[in-house]
Amino acid sequence: MLAFRVLVGVYLAALVVYTGVVLYEHSLTLLFPKFFHHIMHMTWHGQFNLDLAGFILLSTFWTLWRNDFTLRGMLLAVPAFCLGGIFLAGYLLYLSWQHEGKAAVMLLGETRGK
Repeated sequence: MLAFRVLVGVYLAALVVYTGVVLYEHSLTLLFPKFFHHIMHMTWHGQFNLDLAGFILLSTFWTLWRNDFTLRGMLLAVPAFCLGGIFLAGYLLYLSWQHEGKAAVMLLGETRGK
């Protein structure tokens, strides 16, 4: 579990710093137009963006499912969808400490992972 936490922590830190630099340099104004432009024009950037969007949707759905589609799960789904990897990495780190490294409970939720 230590290796997992280190890997996720390094990924989270790198992603936060990178995102901060990009936000500072480019703001959010062109994010969605460029994102969907590449998809609509069937480029490799578009393929990557479509793939990324699918992973974000899967992460959001997993967050809802793990929390049994409760109000808490719905509230967590919003940042899961909007923040992508930043949310997922932070949430997984949080869950790893909350459940003392028990991967089954971490990934499946308290009702399924016992």
